[in-house]
Order: sequence, then structure tokens, then C-alpha cells
Amino acid sequence: MNINPFDILKNAQKLQENLGSFQEKLSAIYETGSAGGGMVKIELNGKLEVMSVHIDPAVVDPSDVQVLQDLVADALADGMEKIKERIQREAGSMAGGIMPGIFG
Repeated sequence: MNINPFDILKNAQKLQENLGSFQEKLSAIYETGSAGGGMVKIELNGKLEVMSVHIDPAVVDPSDVQVLQDLVADALADGMEKIKERIQREAGSMAGGIMPGIFG
């Protein structure tokens, strides 16, 4: 097998350009995690920044803060999983599938 070093360099440069543009796209990717049948929702962007939190007043019980804490944690975990899957799909299509499992 004859490998041309110029092809390798050209492919590396193209991948670097794609990664740069992909990083810009991350802030435009949004997913919402939810828990408690949608009573707690957390919106995240592709940079894993929390953009908004919605808590239905019905789950705010001062005598049982643990339930609210669990719902927030579950909604965040749900959102993180959705973002992770979305980033993997986007990265896979951008790189032609040469980066499988980079976020897993």
C-alpha cells in the first residue's frame, strides 16, 4: 500500500477546518432534558451549558426538597444524554464516521 504524505496532510487540514466549524455549531445545538413527566425541564446547548431551567411550582414542596433535587438531577442527566447523542450524530456526519465513540 502506497501512502502519499501530502494526502495525509491535506486530510488532516480538512479535518481541522471541519472541527473548527463544528465547534462554532455547538452553541446552536439545543436539547431539553426532562423529569417528572415534564415538571422539571433543563435546556442545554452543545457546549454543555445550561440555557434554561423550568420547574413546575407543583413540585416545589419545602418539606420534601429531596424530590425536587432528584428531579433536577434526572432532568440534567436526560439532557446531557440527548446532547451527547446529538453531538455524536453531528460529529459522525461531519467527519465521515472517523471519530466514533469520541464522546462515549
